[in-house]
Amino acid sequence: MRGGSVAAIMSGMNIDEERKALLHEYERLDDLQRSGLVIIQNPAGFRFSMDAVLLSEFATVRRRDKVIDLGTGTGVIPLLVWARRQPVEIVGIEILEEMADMASRSVKINDLSGKIRIVHGDLRDALDVFGAGSFDVALSNPPYIRVDQGTLSPEGHLSVAKHEVSCTLEDVVNVAARLVKPKGRVAMVHRTSRLVDLLAAMRGAHLEPKRLRLVQARAGTPPMMVLVEAAKDVKAGLEVMPTLMLYGEDGEYSKETKEIYFG
Repeated sequence: MRGGSVAAIMSGMNIDEERKALLHEYERLDDLQRSGLVIIQNPAGFRFSMDAVLLSEFATVRRRDKVIDLGTGTGVIPLLVWARRQPVEIVGIEILEEMADMASRSVKINDLSGKIRIVHGDLRDALDVFGAGSFDVALSNPPYIRVDQGTLSPEGHLSVAKHEVSCTLEDVVNVAARLVKPKGRVAMVHRTSRLVDLLAAMRGAHLEPKRLRLVQARAGTPPMMVLVEAAKDVKAGLEVMPTLMLYGEDGEYSKETKEIYFG
């Protein structure tokens, strides 16, 4: 699912001069279909995908919460979470300078600088930057593929986004666990082939999986994604939610998928 934008290109729209000044010549402005928000993307580079949209809807985020997105990429998760929940503060941390800059400009172009902050840095250093227990919720759409599997992309930014080049699944889970307060929540999306790894890493970091939802393209196909939300230092008890079907028999988005995308 990674690599292809699911946003509608805002072709032909009137972009005011202030917004236009925030765009590089090779970038485009995409409509997030939520609260009038837009996002800057590079058509030739990494673009957000359905995984991020599903995670932003799945995660339990309340208005009083402070939220961090680990490996924020283009900043789509902070933007969508704000549109859905309006928490007190959202921080996105991103190791690639170009991506962090793009995310920062997307925040600015939406006039959300007072609500969303993008930090250029390594998520593995987040504890030094923010301190333990600084957040109520940690989110992540991490790299899915282990370095010893698959072929690394010749494009460095794509390798970092897809493969565990700059961080492993265990790195993300361990950092997230320490960043959230006791009873704080950690929500992630990953491939179903890594589900055992994800659950084991969460329990090893004192995060108890509380909600799990499988995602499949259509009836008769195996699930390809899984959404998991865990809580820190709480009792065991997992709710397995109904599987999310992305497409109906007609090949169009299912009713629930449309609700997730368009509200």
